[in-house]
Amino acid sequence: MTAPAPQDKDVGTSAPTKESGSTTGPRIGVFVCHCGSNIAGVVDCGKVREDAEKLPGVVVARENKYTCSDLGQEEIIKAIRENGVQRVVVASCSPRLHEPTFRKCIQQAGLNQCLLQMVNIREQCSWVHSHEKEKATEKASDLIRMGVSKAARLQPLEAREVPVEPVSLVIGGGVAGIQAAIDLGNMGFRVYLVETQPSIGGKMAQLDKTFPTGDCAICILAPKMVELARNPNITLLSYSDVEEVKGYIGNFEVKVRRKARFVVEDKCVGCGLCSDACPVKVDNEFDLGFGQRKAVYVPFPQAVPLKYTIDKEHCLHFKSGKCLLCVKACSNKAIDHDMKDDLLTLKVGTIIVATGFDTYVPMKKGVYKYWEYDNVITGLELERLLNASGPTAGHLIRPSDGNVPKRIAFIQCVGSRNKKIGNNYCSRVCCMYAIKNAQIVMEHEPETHIAVYYNDIRAFGKGFEELYHRIREDYDVEFIRGRPAKLTQDPETKNIKIRAEETLLNKITERVFDLVVLSTGLIPSEGSKRIGKILSLTQSPDGFFMEAHPKLRPVDTAMDGIYLAGCAQSPKDIPDSVAQAKAAASSAAAPMFAKKVSIEPLTAIVNEDLCQGCGLCLELCPYSAPELVPGVKGGMKAHVIEALCHGCGTCAASCPQKAIAPMQFTDDQIYSEIQAALTETTRKHAVKKKAEAEVTP
Repeated sequence: MTAPAPQDKDVGTSAPTKESGSTTGPRIGVFVCHCGSNIAGVVDCGKVREDAEKLPGVVVARENKYTCSDLGQEEIIKAIRENGVQRVVVASCSPRLHEPTFRKCIQQAGLNQCLLQMVNIREQCSWVHSHEKEKATEKASDLIRMGVSKAARLQPLEAREVPVEPVSLVIGGGVAGIQAAIDLGNMGFRVYLVETQPSIGGKMAQLDKTFPTGDCAICILAPKMVELARNPNITLLSYSDVEEVKGYIGNFEVKVRRKARFVVEDKCVGCGLCSDACPVKVDNEFDLGFGQRKAVYVPFPQAVPLKYTIDKEHCLHFKSGKCLLCVKACSNKAIDHDMKDDLLTLKVGTIIVATGFDTYVPMKKGVYKYWEYDNVITGLELERLLNASGPTAGHLIRPSDGNVPKRIAFIQCVGSRNKKIGNNYCSRVCCMYAIKNAQIVMEHEPETHIAVYYNDIRAFGKGFEELYHRIREDYDVEFIRGRPAKLTQDPETKNIKIRAEETLLNKITERVFDLVVLSTGLIPSEGSKRIGKILSLTQSPDGFFMEAHPKLRPVDTAMDGIYLAGCAQSPKDIPDSVAQAKAAASSAAAPMFAKKVSIEPLTAIVNEDLCQGCGLCLELCPYSAPELVPGVKGGMKAHVIEALCHGCGTCAASCPQKAIAPMQFTDDQIYSEIQAALTETTRKHAVKKKAEAEVTP
């Protein structure tokens, strides 16, 4: 006979007892997962299940090979319905991985989703005690006993829903941000794209060609930039910065500062007459100092928007109050030196962070003498020299004398895979962009001799390995396995001598080159640090933004409604950046299509009678969830914004008045786990003492 469907309102939360086969309190089901051999290879799951069956309140205990599988979940649902189970304990992996899965499972059986207790016997038992099987089994039983004790005190909680504004904000106008904005705009959502530079395009706009196909970078990027600008659903806010973000998923309030261009965008037609008239020339940062621009400028010919910007720092009018040649030259009267910054307030439902990357800058007194020798340049600088729209119109020259280099060396892993500078990671693109640039150089100057100093070549993407072999076989590019130890310069010729240990030859060599190119790695962009602080985003040890889960939620962040795209998350090439941008757009669109989102019910609650409004919880909360509001009985009291709270417990642990408690992690529930753990320890100790007494003569 099937037991009646469990009713939360009839369920007690007192500690369960088991006397003479009868139980009082909630009826608890325990499900032990083998996780294939991940758990069962170490933990004796059969014994763990037998121990669980004896626990007070447990009416059913099962073990499954894979509890998360369809069959495993069906068994949970069946046990709930047939045995009247009112609380469920799943002993398996980390709740971070499958808690949502099992919540949905018990909901299907009619239980409240919060009447689930996960016990981690994989990461905390089998994985860390793989050589101590007996102790791992004992620990698993202990953890389940603690979990059962807490499960008896779980309270049903209901998730709330909040509306979602069907508007998205994309921060960053590189290829990832552009793609994400276009995808969302094409779905019909309103999109604001904020870019700090005068034009969108990012680092890709500076490249000559892309690997492995050899496509012209700007030729495939420029149409995307124009498409974005012409999309009626997208508002492009270039030369702007995000200054403040408040709120939560579905209801973010964003303040954006539009920096004064001193050129009225609506009047500027991009004719360039103002720039032609400007007498000031400064180094062009887009060409990395190899070329020059005027004080009124556009970064590059394909810029979007094609609107001129006045560099206030170098403009003669701002220095002396005179000049105004640009004003006289502009027939549309677009120049306005009195223009002020504009502060906008936006209401958006989701945010995509695509803040990109910077390239590593070699140390000033490092081995490679980047700051000392003119003929040592970086890979991105070489890109500008090879670019047809670059400072030399695509003609490769030596910076020291303007001659064409005949011997070029590439040095790999500069700023990557280096523990001394804290960049342990591989930047993933350096090998391939060096190989691509070697090919371009050989196409420009076929008589050039090129050598690549490398540790190991990482050609893992589609078509990468083929390009690597083509460069070696068709262009005779020499690959030298070994890291250069010393670079010296001939004071007359400015040639560079590289001393290195060539590990394949097992000897130290010295070779002379006309030009040395450092394949510098990728690092988090300078602007991303500020954005991370504004959005309360966490960072990985490498400094890039951390995803919610590396495998299951690679574009989500710990902050609901905020997603990652491109190199803001980690170094990646253009195809991977575009793919992740599309994934981020898809994730951001989901709640906007639904027009509402459920809020996690496990939040913190404040007891106003105990709260003294000290504000310590505001300072410590990593999600900015608490706020101070006027209390019912007067004074300022802490209030937790449920949509922002993740129930981490930081506020509760720090509150000196014990006025805050996280739901399902109350003192009573935690003490019950401690008591369950200590009770068994005391019992085992007593048994041991008794056994010792029995053998003592």
